[in-house]
Amino acid sequence: MANLITEVGSPENVGMSSERLLRIDNALQRYVDQEKLSGIVALIAREEQAVYFERFGQMSRETGMPMQSDTIFRIASMTKPVTSVAAMTLWEEGRFQLDDPVSRYIPELGSMKVLQDGNGAVNNLVEPERQMTVRDLLRHTSGLSLGISLLEASPVNKIYQDADLHNANQTLEEMTLKLSQLPLAGHPGAEWRYSIATDVLARLVEVISGMPFDEYLSHSIFDPLSMNDTGFHVQQEKIERFATVYGLTPSGELSPIGLPSEKRYTQRPAFLSGGDGLVSTAPDYLKFCQMMLNGGVLDDARILGRRTVDLMTINHLQPESMPFQISRTMSGFTKGYGFGLGFAVMTDLAESTAMGSEGEYNWGGAATTFFWVDPQEHLIGILMTQFMPMYHYNIDREFRILAYQALVD
Repeated sequence: MANLITEVGSPENVGMSSERLLRIDNALQRYVDQEKLSGIVALIAREEQAVYFERFGQMSRETGMPMQSDTIFRIASMTKPVTSVAAMTLWEEGRFQLDDPVSRYIPELGSMKVLQDGNGAVNNLVEPERQMTVRDLLRHTSGLSLGISLLEASPVNKIYQDADLHNANQTLEEMTLKLSQLPLAGHPGAEWRYSIATDVLARLVEVISGMPFDEYLSHSIFDPLSMNDTGFHVQQEKIERFATVYGLTPSGELSPIGLPSEKRYTQRPAFLSGGDGLVSTAPDYLKFCQMMLNGGVLDDARILGRRTVDLMTINHLQPESMPFQISRTMSGFTKGYGFGLGFAVMTDLAESTAMGSEGEYNWGGAATTFFWVDPQEHLIGILMTQFMPMYHYNIDREFRILAYQALVD
């Protein structure tokens, strides 16, 4: 496994072309040269061997620090698959069933009602047609909203925003108590809706395991996989490896919007967000992806059973919920995809706008980090940069094409 993480082997040994992989260099370097991005780390592995692992540009334009292979990134929503795996380790122990009501473990959420919204006008609260289940949390059919204006313009989303559900100074328990006083945006199970559900799932993990969420992640995933640079904050001795997040000024110039010194990441936060709280590195996240591709095991560390991984990485949505839509501005990115238990899953390659294989699963983070796992091709791709908003550029689609065009066997 050390070879997989730290040394790039011969692509030809695993059916890929060295010459074709070199095309990635020019494509990604252009983003840096044109000052669209400050820096990038790109990693491709096949058959448990890294075949491409390169870095471009700087982790900080202000200090001039070059991007490193072990640069630490805010992975935002790439936290969600990790949280989902943590929950499923408890499911494997028989601690809950997927169709158990969430209120069995978090009773206060059992009283939530649905806010009716006719033509944008708030009408009345009604009883949900059924209770929210753990499966709903995992596949984003809980009826909850997110509370971030960028993704959804709805009365409930505004209510969640005003309630400050993402406050970094609250605990997961305090967040769920606050949430219990708010309405649902829809009936559980009725539609896919990107939401705060994975934070609720993190609280569920705390309740069932009896451990703080960060401790359970370390116990069940990070320590067994030696993901030593992954967690909810950056230790002081690692701060110099922590990348800056950039956005664009009105004139189109890169400008820092998230500094390594920001308090949220320099000390353990109160809010251990299962939805977007983790920091990690490309090599660490490769270990997580390789564990999934291997059917739940990496080296001697068995995290999940093979059939559990299979269950998580098939589509769990009904046809009427597809293609699922993260937001109106990002609807095209999910064509040809369903959603499993924590992962988007490709169901129709011809319908998709992405290169890949049916059965491939993936997710990304708000600061432009992406990964995919392709069981058909035994292929993993990871792209890390720090730029917001996500999907401002098509770099993830370009990187996929460049990875797949290098397959020759």
